[in-house]
Amino acid sequence: MSLLLLSAIIVLLLVLRQNLVAILMVVAAYIHLVYGDGVLEYIIEDMYIAADKEVFLALPLFILCGSVMTRGAIAQRLIDVIKAFTSPLPGGLAVTTILSCAVFAAISGSSPVTLLAIGTIMYPALLKEGYSKKFALGAVTSGGTLGIVIPPSIPMILYGIVTETSVVELFIAGVIPGILLTIVLSGYSLFANRRLPSKPWDLVRIKSAFRSGIWSMLMPIILLGGIYSGFFTPTEAAAVALFYSIVIELFVHKEVTLKDLYDTAVSTTQMFGTLFPLVAIAMSLNILLATQQVPDMVANWMTSVVDNRIMFILGLNILLLIVGCFMDIISAILILAPVLLPAAVAYGIEPVHLGVIMVLNLEIGFLTPPVGFNIIVAMTAFKEKFWLIARGVLPFIALMLAVLVFVSLVPSVSMFLVR
Repeated sequence: MSLLLLSAIIVLLLVLRQNLVAILMVVAAYIHLVYGDGVLEYIIEDMYIAADKEVFLALPLFILCGSVMTRGAIAQRLIDVIKAFTSPLPGGLAVTTILSCAVFAAISGSSPVTLLAIGTIMYPALLKEGYSKKFALGAVTSGGTLGIVIPPSIPMILYGIVTETSVVELFIAGVIPGILLTIVLSGYSLFANRRLPSKPWDLVRIKSAFRSGIWSMLMPIILLGGIYSGFFTPTEAAAVALFYSIVIELFVHKEVTLKDLYDTAVSTTQMFGTLFPLVAIAMSLNILLATQQVPDMVANWMTSVVDNRIMFILGLNILLLIVGCFMDIISAILILAPVLLPAAVAYGIEPVHLGVIMVLNLEIGFLTPPVGFNIIVAMTAFKEKFWLIARGVLPFIALMLAVLVFVSLVPSVSMFLVR
């Protein structure tokens, strides 16, 4: 009876179009009252526990860093360097788009930020060079999703927080899958545009691009080198990246003003203000569910129903792909990761590997209707129709699914560098 009442409350809140924060707060309060100790003050204590994690500070710092680079010249100069090397290839500009997304992803950690920073520059350039509108939209929209796979990744940080998994290990585990995705998408871009004319090598252009982009290229080297060498924690790396981007944009490139920084800080604060309550309330709910041993009960039920590891992985991927169609990645990770983790461990899937599988699945959710967040962002940024962009991303989705299956069934792809 209590579960039916909870379901009815959730449906009513959805009908009333309440936001996720309100829904999670009501659900957490209801579960505390009915299944817990009945002390609502525990929600506040749990929210404090969520906030009292050093790695949590990395989220606003990476978001702000990506916003500063989007306003400044770092993205453009990175693109210029990559373009100088790939322009002699047939379809070279398409490869530039994918590689630029990959490099920028290694700085921003966000899919929408990567899409906007690279897409707003590359989409008009692709059309000008004769690429079809459908392919151009598909390339920039799909390339933007690399922002959540290639570390540092904001969803991976969230997964690490709610499952108490090492964020550094998650970052390391995302390297090979991220590179593999980049290679596969770049290869398709070359093949699909192989009949387009190419340009000759231009050493003068390469030298010029390298000279003007040297400060931009140093950023991912400093950031990732610091994390993987153990010199920086993820939070320290985020702070260093933010400091570096501000210094370069203000005093070297001189394309960002103090007012721009102020406006960027305000918008980032507003964005994080919507994210923090989600994480805090979800943490409270997860602590209560763990206390009531709900994840263990789910794991026991699943192992009694499915006795085959391959079938579990197949079912897990199908579930996450469906969830990705209707739920944003942050909500999906906060709600599902703590519940799925014990079941995955029971089937011999390591927590770090599960994190990579979840991020790859939900990355595809950025491209699948009806939500398709990256499609919506691209539709707004480029003033194109939703279904035109959706058709453009279809080949890229197929390739991502192939990589997902490979990474899911061959754990060493993501775990090789961790061990």
